[in-house]
Amino acid sequence: MRTGVIAKKMGMMRLFQEDGRHVPVTVLALEGCQVVGARSEEKDGYFAVRLGAGARKAKNVNKPQRGEFAKAEVEPKARVAEFRVDSEDALLPIGANLTADHFIAGQMVDVTGHTQGKGFAGAMKRWGFGGMRASHGVSITHRAHGSTGQRQDPGKVFKNKKMAGHMGDRQRTQQNLLVVRTDAGRGLIFVRGSVPGAKNGWLLIRDAVKLPVPEGAPFPGALRRNADEFATEDAPAGMVEEAAVVEIDTGPTAEEEAAMLAEADAKIAEQEAEMAAAAAAEEAGADEAPAADAGDDEKKEG
Repeated sequence: MRTGVIAKKMGMMRLFQEDGRHVPVTVLALEGCQVVGARSEEKDGYFAVRLGAGARKAKNVNKPQRGEFAKAEVEPKARVAEFRVDSEDALLPIGANLTADHFIAGQMVDVTGHTQGKGFAGAMKRWGFGGMRASHGVSITHRAHGSTGQRQDPGKVFKNKKMAGHMGDRQRTQQNLLVVRTDAGRGLIFVRGSVPGAKNGWLLIRDAVKLPVPEGAPFPGALRRNADEFATEDAPAGMVEEAAVVEIDTGPTAEEEAAMLAEADAKIAEQEAEMAAAAAAEEAGADEAPAADAGDDEKKEG
């Protein structure tokens, strides 16, 4: 298991494939993604890599974090996250900068972020309740959620009751998203589809847990110091990399359709021939039956 990266959601756009089909992608930017610490099994009981991204003013960072950043000799970071790894071999040197080539085109990743916050929402928006009647018998409370409890017994509202309250801003993970392109020079990762969160929100990108890590993925990671070792050839501007092209079955070709029609015609002709042979056999049997009956009558008269 490798470490992941911290990226910022920049927005959505589209790229194109060679056949002209467009692919909707989300642009994720690596802004100063740097190793700020590590966890060892001897001291902490597990192996992990602590990463930081972005930048913050020192006055806005609490004292313990300032000490951590000073020890790692890195500038204060806006977002810090910890990524578990399997062994000591997967740890990265403190102070190293990760690049977008940490992921390769064609691999699947899991993206974790916080969904867009909707503020305090009513029961109709938050849970899809139908509300009260919109005409007769209801005054002002058309969008109320109705009763929430019972009588004196139990005399309370049970926990997790669907009621009005804060909506959104929950941590969610979108799994098995396809990496269609990377740009190490600008620190950009292009992921097919949408990811949780609003623009300029921080996201955690990891290798897909449901699929094996593809061959060729940098281990323990793609760093700025070994960028030449894991550098990939950039695709033309606005295009998807060849390794991430998704082919869609458009149906049979003209030649395949002609072959299928010919095969169907042959089967129909064979069935018609069998039916004709069966009809001829039935007619022959019907002609022999009257002759046999006539012979029996002659014997009876004799």
